[in-house]
Amino acid sequence: MAARRPLVVLAGFLAAFLLPATAAVAEDGTIAHVESTGEGLRVLVNVPQGAEVDLSGVEATLDGEDLTATAVAAGTGTEVKRTTVLAIDTSQSMAKAGRFAAAKAAATTYLATVPADVEVGIVTFDNDVQVALAPTTDRAAARTVVDGLGLARDTLLYDGVMAAVDAAGTEGQRTVLVLSDGADTGGSASLSDVADKITSTNTLVDVVSLGQSGSSLAPLRTMTEAGKGRVIESSGTALAEAFRAEADVLASQVLVTAPLPSGFDASQATVEVVLPTADEPVIARALAPIQSASGDTGLPSSPKVEIASPGGWNPPEWVFYAGIGVLAVGLIGAAMLLVPGRPAPMSIAERVEAYSTQVTRPSEREDKSASEPMLDQAKAAAAGLLERNQGLNERLSQRLSAAGSGFKPSEWLLVHVATVFVAGLAGFLISGSLIAGVVAMVLGAFLPPIYLRFRASRRRRAFDDALPDVLQLISGALSAGLSLAQAVDTVVREGPEPIASEFKRVLVEARIGVPIEDAFEGVAARFESKDFAWSVMAIRIQRQVGGNLAELLTTVAATMRERAYLRRQVRTLSAEGRFSAIILCGMPPTFALFMFFGNREFIQPLFDDARGWVLIGVASAMMSVGSFAMSRLVKVEV
Repeated sequence: MAARRPLVVLAGFLAAFLLPATAAVAEDGTIAHVESTGEGLRVLVNVPQGAEVDLSGVEATLDGEDLTATAVAAGTGTEVKRTTVLAIDTSQSMAKAGRFAAAKAAATTYLATVPADVEVGIVTFDNDVQVALAPTTDRAAARTVVDGLGLARDTLLYDGVMAAVDAAGTEGQRTVLVLSDGADTGGSASLSDVADKITSTNTLVDVVSLGQSGSSLAPLRTMTEAGKGRVIESSGTALAEAFRAEADVLASQVLVTAPLPSGFDASQATVEVVLPTADEPVIARALAPIQSASGDTGLPSSPKVEIASPGGWNPPEWVFYAGIGVLAVGLIGAAMLLVPGRPAPMSIAERVEAYSTQVTRPSEREDKSASEPMLDQAKAAAAGLLERNQGLNERLSQRLSAAGSGFKPSEWLLVHVATVFVAGLAGFLISGSLIAGVVAMVLGAFLPPIYLRFRASRRRRAFDDALPDVLQLISGALSAGLSLAQAVDTVVREGPEPIASEFKRVLVEARIGVPIEDAFEGVAARFESKDFAWSVMAIRIQRQVGGNLAELLTTVAATMRERAYLRRQVRTLSAEGRFSAIILCGMPPTFALFMFFGNREFIQPLFDDARGWVLIGVASAMMSVGSFAMSRLVKVEV
């Protein structure tokens, strides 16, 4: 319990400082638009839904200096031009599940709800982008355009948003409301072009997404972040309510006007507006470009909006994820610090490994322990875990030895855990989806064993290819009068890898009392080499009953060469079948990936419909059976 207490205290400390506060504060509004002249300011404030503000009690400050402000409902009194452009997806995918009919009904609802002074334009995008209606207050013309919308192929999403931003103009408050159910399928504009366009024109962009999730939302979020808007995930039935809510935002806006203080000459300042309510006041703040009192031209009129509250700072969303990441790192670091730092003593096998491979010397081990105490503590903790699970320790040792890796089992266990953690974190941060993070963690769990098997397979092939020549070398050394140990030493000095390093290990084991035949059998077991196992059997029989070992090894080497020649012959004859199997098995998933990234709308029903998942399951089962059958047909044992 004493060891756990510091960890709990550290977690509480990090959570208190890194995670966003949730204390009750005043309701927040946002400043949607600021216009400045040489005489005064015009500020449009978005009031939270349902808030009843007292317009007569409005207060405003400019860089902390009080202003003589008045407030009226937007659309009355001094006018500020307000423009909204509806960018509507008219691709064929909108025909599914009644989405297009719901979209037209939602647009009609928006036109009936939006204030009369707001100019509304309509842009459609499919395989072409059209400004169907320039911004106007003529609602009848807008409804006629909506009723006459039709569908076509493709989705030029980025080009459509670019056209909508252009149609919104350059004056007053400008909003683009995008409705789409698919990803961009091509066109002249890229996502970065759209984001730059939105940012440079200071246009507010909101996106209503139909049936999209996970990574498909990432481009939409990029556009809304550039336009300081939001992504609204909706369905066909709830689409009208989403559009009505967007219109209600404009209907609830308040226009605040105030003269500039005398002598004010800054080009940029913080505007703050306080609107009293029956409970907590509505407070909105923005850093906005201000035109000087002399009438000089200021910066673009749209402000950089920042929501403020009297209780403190409201952090952006990325701070939340950064806080979680720092908290996880802090917990891992605390766990490492709480692990006892006494290094585990080297076993006899580890000493043989160190002396045979010369990976590290004892002095280097001490220096490394002194310079990296935290890493050594983590290794000691992993070693303690493996000591309690000898089966896992033995399996890791065998795999690492077969792969020729210099890692110890405890070190490899840490690498494995780190790979899983990093893969999961990367998947979550890249896609923004928890499911993608879990899938990435599963893939990260399989990557290290796959890497070890690949290394072991490549090392085994190199061993088998060089074995006949090595046996011929030993036979020649024996014929020259050398002993078996001296012949093995010749291979260590002159033989190819990986046999040279393995035979060096054989000599080291023989010097500490292990029979040389048993040491050879260890090599055969690590490489899973049947050819070398037969050679060891021949050596053991010869040393027990006598005979000419040099001649025996020469015969074994010749037999191995003949078998290798036969294997190559069989591999050549079965190449056509193997290549056909690779193409037949790889074509369906490759084509599915191509369609997923190239024309996702075509393949999306497989993932949106339960019948699609059934088809995927049946196809996967049939592919597995076919792959297994073809692998058996082209595999010939020699």
